[in-house]
Amino acid sequence: MIGVRFSNHVLTLMSDLLSRRGGARAGAGRKPGSGVYGESTVPLRVPVSRVPAVRAWLDAGCAGAVPVTLRPIVRALEPRACALPLFGARVPAGFPSPADDDLEGPLDLNEHLIRHPAATFFLRVQGDSMTGAGIHDGDLLVVDRALEPRSGSIVVAAVDGELTLKRLKLAGGRVWLVPENPSYAPLEVHGEMGLVVWGVVAHVVHSFG
Repeated sequence: MIGVRFSNHVLTLMSDLLSRRGGARAGAGRKPGSGVYGESTVPLRVPVSRVPAVRAWLDAGCAGAVPVTLRPIVRALEPRACALPLFGARVPAGFPSPADDDLEGPLDLNEHLIRHPAATFFLRVQGDSMTGAGIHDGDLLVVDRALEPRSGSIVVAAVDGELTLKRLKLAGGRVWLVPENPSYAPLEVHGEMGLVVWGVVAHVVHSFG
């Protein structure tokens, strides 16, 4: 059976904090990426009075609503608002039509692209194995760890410790990581292989020029 683990950015940050004891010593501690989440961690200051709530939330896998006592901590991790004007008119891709200058209202891309701030991170794409899905080298991914990976989802995964971006395919009890470029072959994940799904790609930001 293939073990698929799901991690959370906040869980990673807080678990690192809770595991720290005393001052730093040269050569001491685990190597970056050797922890349970397979990635480097950063310290996060948590008030002593909130430690029991943090532990309970971590033990529950960060499921459900954020506890009231932890909301100030999680809020500090959320992206800042940056609302810009959104015009009500849609730009035609075919024949042009007179412009409509009505404002629909302000739009904050953080709110539009990020559903779960505490579980979301950005990642830069390297390579061309997903061009068929509109994902190109250098594009910026919005990856959400709170989304459940399903067959057909585009996921960021680690296979035997090596990161990859592929479309997840589940069928008949078998698991594939499928590229969107005919130059690359699908990878079937076998039971002896270590698979960790880091998150589901919610959006891709593609820049021109």
